[in-house]
Amino acid sequence: MSETIEILPYNVQWPEIFNGLATQLQEAIGEYALAVDHIGSTSVPGLPAKDVIDIQVTVASLEAPLQTALEQLGYQRKLHLTDHRPPGRDDLAVEELEKHFYFNAHPRVNLHVRVAGRFNQQYALLCRDYLRTHPHAAAAYAEVKQQLAKYFPDNADAYYDIKDPVFDILMEGAYIWAERKA
Repeated sequence: MSETIEILPYNVQWPEIFNGLATQLQEAIGEYALAVDHIGSTSVPGLPAKDVIDIQVTVASLEAPLQTALEQLGYQRKLHLTDHRPPGRDDLAVEELEKHFYFNAHPRVNLHVRVAGRFNQQYALLCRDYLRTHPHAAAAYAEVKQQLAKYFPDNADAYYDIKDPVFDILMEGAYIWAERKA
């Protein structure tokens, strides 16, 4: 049985929770972590979200020996997950979407280990930064998530099958924004 999808109002404690987790991760992983970033909806001030902290650990290689250290912190790995391929992006090589994924139940954390410079690593940071600086886009995205959770609270496949391509549309604006500010 899967969990019910519930979108909660923004919690001002999410950044503080992330900071504590990031410190633990950095200490446990050490030099293998090139960066530890707060990503996803809980990283965007004011954005409603599921009560799950998304963290991205950027590494030089997915071969970095992180699993033992992460398991000691309570993270469990889900094998053979890749990131969503945006529609029309058949040009992306499989490795551009590869990651290692871990979760922790207390506190609820999704931990994404991605390689520096790859599409999926950059996508997560760009989406966070775009939503942080574009409140109207963030509000529209929040509305989509809230409506999907209302109509599909117990159907994660339906929720993500709709949310992901909607977000890919939003990201087209993020790419233009990133090019202009570069």
